[in-house]
Amino acid sequence: MSRLHGTKDFWIGALRAEGPAFAAAVAEAPPETPVLSCPGWTVTDLALHLAGIYQWVRSVAGSGESTAPQQSRSQPAEPAPGVTVAQQWQQAYDELMALFDTLDPEAPAWNWAPQPKKAAFWPRRMAHETAVHRWDAQLAIAAGEPIESKLAADGVSEVLDTWLPAGRRKATGQWHGVVRLSATDAAHEWFLRLRGEGVALLDTGTIFDHDDHHARVHVSGTASDLLLALWGRVSFDTLTVAGDRALLDGVRTG
Repeated sequence: MSRLHGTKDFWIGALRAEGPAFAAAVAEAPPETPVLSCPGWTVTDLALHLAGIYQWVRSVAGSGESTAPQQSRSQPAEPAPGVTVAQQWQQAYDELMALFDTLDPEAPAWNWAPQPKKAAFWPRRMAHETAVHRWDAQLAIAAGEPIESKLAADGVSEVLDTWLPAGRRKATGQWHGVVRLSATDAAHEWFLRLRGEGVALLDTGTIFDHDDHHARVHVSGTASDLLLALWGRVSFDTLTVAGDRALLDGVRTG
């Protein structure tokens, strides 16, 4: 398995591309336009959601504390009189980027995942949060562009090394077997062993344990399509799948 080793500069660069693209899609869509990939949401809901995440992450990433915050994230209030939803999103984005520009990746900062409690977690998380929601916003105006392949490949790794080990699966259940994911445009492969409620990301460059490691299902496609499938934005049926499709329910997050 090969993994993309992202850096703060890589993730901030992605945010600088994905943020304006999200803003442009929101500006083009009427406020009540449905977001088809987020059932029940409008473009306004999506923008407020992302603005709220930015505001909360700024308080956590810049706190210098590795302990969990007392207050969990909540949906932001409606914009003040005279402030548009787009302007509220833009302010939250600008403030987050200003923090990230000066943030020491090694500074203490809490996160909810089985990852080091360091600030480096958050530029990565926000790059992927923004990229997927940019795709959502563009889909609402029938203009969804794929996520850039290197960013998408790191996004696949993030699902497998962060979301699933944290127990953040879309569905509950028991799955057993190895899932192989291949990004056809990024020369990346991942092997994930499902063990009931647990998961293990396998490195094919090391010695496997005594269990059978042969993949029971193999999914191949572009890195963007793999990432969007893991997030439930597209069906795995749109990719090339061989083997036990039932295992794929155990790798979706959300």
